[in-house]
Amino acid sequence: MSIKSPFLYFIALIISGVFTVSFPQQMNAKLKQLTTGSDIIITGKVAKQKSSWNTNKTRIYTEATVQVDQYLKGNDRSNTVVVTYPGGEVGGVGELYTHMPKFSNDEDVLVFLKKDKRSNSYDVFDGENGKINIIKDAKTGQKVTSSNVRIDYIKSQIESILQNKK
Repeated sequence: MSIKSPFLYFIALIISGVFTVSFPQQMNAKLKQLTTGSDIIITGKVAKQKSSWNTNKTRIYTEATVQVDQYLKGNDRSNTVVVTYPGGEVGGVGELYTHMPKFSNDEDVLVFLKKDKRSNSYDVFDGENGKINIIKDAKTGQKVTSSNVRIDYIKSQIESILQNKK
């Protein structure tokens, strides 16, 4: 019995070490992909949304207008950015798409956006991975993600990725 306890403890240490090392590496790799693949990266607050049918009335799309707080990448310096995503509700008919971002009015976000070649709006790059909700930590008052990663940390990582790209 005494041999099993140290062995299990040793295995637990190894596994926890692997996860603590690999999780930040995975997050940084994903952040690098999002940063390099997007045209602009912004933080802001969703001001309003409008859902409508496409021209053939076969799909519903929603336009979310984001009031920009900060541009982290890109040179589109307008105060608002229109983000288009599939899904929404029109006249009692609703469409919902899995793995696609969903926005709510008054929500704070950090989004990785790709310019839509057919319109003046932007699409979220890499689906739901390209949208990060920003909340305020009740204990510290800092802005964090829903998984409690500080937004300042993510911003510094994005800045570092962009600096290394030059």
